[in-house]
Amino acid sequence: MPPGLKDVAARAGVSIKTASNVVNGYVHVAPATRARVQAAIDALGYVPNSAARRLRGGRSGVVALAVPELRSPYFAELAGQVVAAAEPRGWTVLIDQTGGRGDREHDIVAGLRRHAIDGLILSPVEIPAGDVILRHGVPAVLLGERIKDERADHVAIDAAAAAAAATRHLLRLGRRRIAAIGAPDRPSAVAPGLRLAGYRTALAEAGIAPDPRMEIPADGLGRPDGAAAMAWLLDSGVRPDAAFCFTDLLALGAIRALLERGVAVPADIAVIGIGGIEEGRFSTPSLSTVDPDLERTAQLAVDLLAERLGGTGGPATAAPPRQICVEHRLIARESTLGRPAP
Repeated sequence: MPPGLKDVAARAGVSIKTASNVVNGYVHVAPATRARVQAAIDALGYVPNSAARRLRGGRSGVVALAVPELRSPYFAELAGQVVAAAEPRGWTVLIDQTGGRGDREHDIVAGLRRHAIDGLILSPVEIPAGDVILRHGVPAVLLGERIKDERADHVAIDAAAAAAAATRHLLRLGRRRIAAIGAPDRPSAVAPGLRLAGYRTALAEAGIAPDPRMEIPADGLGRPDGAAAMAWLLDSGVRPDAAFCFTDLLALGAIRALLERGVAVPADIAVIGIGGIEEGRFSTPSLSTVDPDLERTAQLAVDLLAERLGGTGGPATAAPPRQICVEHRLIARESTLGRPAP
């Protein structure tokens, strides 16, 4: 068994309380006593049980991250960034997926206290997260594509602005018949609705009226959905010269469908997505995208949660919730610009 505090106290000839005071950095310990205890710690190789100390102080050092799905490279990369941002604070991050289901989102928020988790970073899809968080008293930071609830800390990207940036990029390249792949097929689809609004805004700025035939819903947000939507568009007889896809995975699937039909990308149809996933750098052609800066998003979420927990050197804050919008950036690659000349 590794040495414990009792062994340190016995070797130093002091009480367990005194040994504990030295380990925890209390100042009211005589220098000679502190030196004896430290010598015992060094001789025994004693390592303080930081987890037990955190629990005694009301903190477990464990936080949770809940996202709709981990199979998505976007959320997998976000999870990696959250873990990296939490590591310098000594936090362990437990990761769960909700499937975008309201019941799972409720269960995760409600179960935090039972599992001694200090706080939560949540990307909600269905639940009115502010209601649940307030009811359970859970320190939490929300992620998403807009500020949906001002009763909780929130880190968001401006989905409409990102969509407009992607569409403007295609317009600057001289494209005028721009399809929107991933358009919402129901009013409750908030994120696709915001992206559709941004797409239409950019078209309106260019004096182009939206064409309902160019706004193509998708069954999901993955590669097969993008391929199926592009195939349906081509079969419909409506020929775009560009496609703005509402996720990078939709864009990668759309490119595959185009290449299988002998349609050149970007010569015949240029394609751009949103997400900034690493896979887009290595696709053929490489994918133009709007990068929402997941590293910055993760760092802000961890910092906000630390402040809410009192992890910045002060007590846990009861300050009003904060809402932060993260800047995006457009990355133009081969799927819209073509291959550079050799």
